[in-house]
Amino acid sequence: MKSNNTVLVALFAALIVVLSLMPPIPLPGIPVPITLQTLGAMLAGAMLGPLRGALACLLYLTLAAVGLPVLPGGRGGLGAFFGPTGGFLVGMVAGAFVTGWLARRLAVRASGSWMAWAGYVASCVIGGIAVVYAFGVPWLAAVTKMDLAKAAMAVAVFLPGDLIKAVVAAWVASRVERVWPVLGR
Repeated sequence: MKSNNTVLVALFAALIVVLSLMPPIPLPGIPVPITLQTLGAMLAGAMLGPLRGALACLLYLTLAAVGLPVLPGGRGGLGAFFGPTGGFLVGMVAGAFVTGWLARRLAVRASGSWMAWAGYVASCVIGGIAVVYAFGVPWLAAVTKMDLAKAAMAVAVFLPGDLIKAVVAAWVASRVERVWPVLGR
């Protein structure tokens, strides 16, 4: 990997750490709190592309796995990957990859700023929400011994906030793309 790619991956991993500093907001009845981690995964994918975005998330998770307190609430260590949020953490890597892959096809190639923004939104919703949930919901169901449908209903409470994150990530990515178009290529 070229040094500028390494710097970008490290920078976005650090951005995810900073977003994780927001204290998690616990919700009644579900052991998964509201955090800003998925915003970081969406931004990494949309702005860095599939490979570098996924690598930024993987670096963040590696820091957590070795015990650094980079997860929301100052947590770290392998135990976090075996709890109810483990699937959502792993899903961030795949989510960033899919977000980046779709953003390259839908947003970067779009003509006009509204079409590009819409492409980024679609990329963030599919990669940053649907893919992350595809990993997180079954994991949550398995760890908590909850029915899969019940787990899916439980995480539905996150959808409004995650949609807001997708819009914010799309707006930031589209604005940065205007002034620094080589970032995501």
